[in-house]
Amino acid sequence: MTALTPREAFLRACTLDVAVRKPGNVSLHAAGHGMQAAQFLVSASVAADAICQRGATVGQRIEAAVVATQAAVGCNTNLGILLLCAPLACAAENTHLPLQQALQQLLAGLTIDDAAAAFRAIAHANPGGLGEAPEQDVRRAPSVTLLQAMALAAERDRIAAQYRDGFAEVFASLQALPAGFRLPATAGENVLADATTTAAVQVLYLHWLGTGFDSHIVRKQGKTVAQNVMSAAQGWQYRSASAVPLDTDPAFAAWDQALKEAGVNPGTSADLTVATLMAAGLLPG
Repeated sequence: MTALTPREAFLRACTLDVAVRKPGNVSLHAAGHGMQAAQFLVSASVAADAICQRGATVGQRIEAAVVATQAAVGCNTNLGILLLCAPLACAAENTHLPLQQALQQLLAGLTIDDAAAAFRAIAHANPGGLGEAPEQDVRRAPSVTLLQAMALAAERDRIAAQYRDGFAEVFASLQALPAGFRLPATAGENVLADATTTAAVQVLYLHWLGTGFDSHIVRKQGKTVAQNVMSAAQGWQYRSASAVPLDTDPAFAAWDQALKEAGVNPGTSADLTVATLMAAGLLPG
């Protein structure tokens, strides 16, 4: 099968993200953290033009998409998604190289202007738990490229680590998806996510949540809470291998509710799930 366009891959990944229950995250099944699924769908729609603006730089895409999102929904629904998906969309325009190689080349060519635009976007989105950074704080003009800035933050931020490492984790995580997986067609809130697709996305999400501390949880609640959530995810990873789909287990929905009631949002793991789904869509089947 042929690869999807960046716009198709981005929109399908974003809509599938809210179609599937991913414990702690907002979905069509359950609101949370003061936000509704409709806000995420609107955010994807208004950000798509900027993220997929042919010829625009990574920094320009991120900043324009954040501005469009804030104007539409007035809150931070997708900063991490935009930081991850802008390079993927940009790299996909290079049809002369395989996607991963094109992405690595793109990241190596990021500039100080890219960093400045991304810094403005992050400050504008004002994500939860954003504190002062010892070097290259986003509230001040950068003196390094976006890749260099991300490398400085990589040890404390899993999204930044993707930049530093050429999105190696994202491409490796494609192995968590079943053979032949394809992003389903979507139409607004009528997201076509059958039981097989739902199970695949949940396994992918648990892969991200179970293989490292969620950066958003660490920033807001600390490493102990992040460790507890990671351990719980590992338990669900084990159970996902059984014949009983997670989505039919009341305990899975109860975990979702408990995380939201405690204000625990594994947002970074959700963002990385979207990036992996987008990458899957951009690769030929």
